[in-house]
Amino acid sequence: MKTYKSDTIIIGSGAAGYTAAIYAARANMKPILVNGQQPGGQMTITTDVENYPGFKDVIQGPWLMDQMKAQAESVGTKIINDTITECNFKSEPFELIGDSKSIYYGKTIIIATGATARWLGIKSEEKFKGYGVSACATCDGFFFKNKIVAVVGGGNTAVEEALYLTLHAKKVFLIHRRDKLRAEKILQERLFKNKKIEVIWDSVVEEIHGNENPKKVKGISINNKKTNKSKSIDLDGVFIAIGHDPATNIFKNKIKLDKEGYILTKSGSTKTNIPGVFAAGDVTDKIYRQAVTAAGLGCMAALDAEKYIAE
Repeated sequence: MKTYKSDTIIIGSGAAGYTAAIYAARANMKPILVNGQQPGGQMTITTDVENYPGFKDVIQGPWLMDQMKAQAESVGTKIINDTITECNFKSEPFELIGDSKSIYYGKTIIIATGATARWLGIKSEEKFKGYGVSACATCDGFFFKNKIVAVVGGGNTAVEEALYLTLHAKKVFLIHRRDKLRAEKILQERLFKNKKIEVIWDSVVEEIHGNENPKKVKGISINNKKTNKSKSIDLDGVFIAIGHDPATNIFKNKIKLDKEGYILTKSGSTKTNIPGVFAAGDVTDKIYRQAVTAAGLGCMAALDAEKYIAE
């Protein structure tokens, strides 16, 4: 069992966590970053990245995270392979306990634990992730210019993704397991007006089909829950939009969360309801969910933490 102390402890190692570490280290706060179960966060399961500023050519998500990690370490961040399992924000310095039983004491805490997309949980989905199966239309829609795609879901995210994909794809199927959408009415109106979108009701995806070499999606099988009839659709991409889950289980009853489990921060800052505890990235952001916005929030959290200590 080890004990660590720092001006700031950063929990999580995606774009938000690494950026917070870079800024905190440059402010001489000697940050400790505990990297969690998925070092590098969601970017490590993203293959081609074309929208991160500063790179003319396509880069790889895992490579970008490796670069951020190397930069954080080079300016003085201590990175520890551990997962925080308990937190105590009632007394200062704040106390965190890791899976390794190590104890971390921080004058400030930056929570950057991220969120993960909910998936359908079928084998073929796992097989074609990054090869035509995606959970982010704004990240990957560009690759489906003039192609046929499907979006799975019925809430705001699913409808927004379907509408966005019409900017690239020639045809978009929206597949929903019920006979009406949960999305806001104004979004539904836009959806039903769009000639490129066809809604398939009462249906679930049973299987995603594709080629092995090169690996890519070629179609799906869906089952109508009312008629119990199955059918196949030829298409090039499948976007899963059934929601995200923020990684906030250990913070329940310790910090203010919204009804979906995202950490609530004060407008225009990364401050939580507990002075000295800050949150950044997808753990607070259910709208944009981009690496660049996560990095921006990570920067803000480090500056907020530095100011808190100075005061």
